[in-house]
Amino acid sequence: MRDFSDGHGWLSINTATVRRQEGRERGLLDIVGQCEAQGIRAISPWRDQVAAAGLEATARAVKAAGLSLSGYCRGGMFTATDAAGLEAAAQDNRRAVDEAATLGAACLVLVVGALPGALDGRPRSKDIGLARRQVEDGLGALLEYARSCGMPLAIEPLHPMYAADRACVNTLEQALDLCDALDPAAGGDLGVAVDVYHTWWDPKLEAQVRRAGAARLLAFHVCDWLTPTTDLLNDRGMMGDGVIDIPKIRGWVEDALVAIGSWPHGALLLSATGLGLVAFGLYALILSRYGHIRSPDLDPTDALKRMGA
Repeated sequence: MRDFSDGHGWLSINTATVRRQEGRERGLLDIVGQCEAQGIRAISPWRDQVAAAGLEATARAVKAAGLSLSGYCRGGMFTATDAAGLEAAAQDNRRAVDEAATLGAACLVLVVGALPGALDGRPRSKDIGLARRQVEDGLGALLEYARSCGMPLAIEPLHPMYAADRACVNTLEQALDLCDALDPAAGGDLGVAVDVYHTWWDPKLEAQVRRAGAARLLAFHVCDWLTPTTDLLNDRGMMGDGVIDIPKIRGWVEDALVAIGSWPHGALLLSATGLGLVAFGLYALILSRYGHIRSPDLDPTDALKRMGA
């Protein structure tokens, strides 16, 4: 594996992980400034943070700081109980594509949705098969629009504990099956975001990462799985503090990306798309055992060391 300890060129941070610092909410424009000061060269912002700061203001700040966007979080949530709900989801996803394009993101990350109403604690259906069909239909329609905007879509499979309320696509194999069904040419328009927190447990993970290859691997997210896990959403750990063998999985991803480096202008393609941003997300900085992140804690050198570089 490449050694990242002497540079931050491949480091990206998911801005949701540092939204709350020193007991208060930190605005996205402040976070952009913090990242610039710490030498973090890429971010993946969340839509609500961009909305609060303003889309154009965010675009200007990112450009002024010289940052890249390894991804944009998030689109998806395709499922609904009626036609009006499905159309509302479709319109919101098109807006997400437009925002991602304005910000120059490498991809739009998709959390696909699950049983309608379950996220609010009031599920209106038990038909997960229908939810998956709605996801495929909604994703197929969005893909055509995203292609017209030049915005790749990255399906993020979530851990099965989220199958009811957040995502009914729960394995990398499921996500790749969707990719192959909707984008058989594998031209870079549709791929996957591999998050070790959601996928580390999967006995097929190595084979599916290899199957994805450079054509489908659009993002790689890292943090750690703490034992015991006390919160199904927020109890994520700093790399090395939990049980995930991050260097092993990272090695699989890097091996799968090797082919693109041998293409004509392959190195340029890697840089342009952010495929190699192996520290993307840094969910380890999210609500880890410290509960919050203070400004001085944004130390990219320490974060890279914990990845097993």
